Amino acid sequence: MQTMAVQIQDNYVQNFMSYVDSHSDNIQVSKDKNLEYDPYFYERQEKLHQIRNDVKNGNMRLLSQDESDNEIELFFKNLEKNSWQSQEQKNIKKNY
Repeated sequence: MQTMAVQIQDNYVQNFMSYVDSHSDNIQVSKDKNLEYDPYFYERQEKLHQIRNDVKNGNMRLLSQDESDNEIELFFKNLEKNSWQSQEQKNIKKNY
């Protein structure tokens, strides 16, 4: 037996299920629990595997918790700084 993914137009599901019922000796239908909870499960899984391979191969650096926390803190400081500078530029343009 082979496993396949089948996408069916909403308005054709009933016809498809009728076909499956009439050929039930040869076709078994089951729902993929992973897709019920997360419709992008397999795309996310593939991306996670790619990230893991990149870390193993040295193409991507894995940060420690402290390094990650510091990077996030720096990001927000820069974001705040840039936001403040942007606001100052708007005020300067407004005054001219």
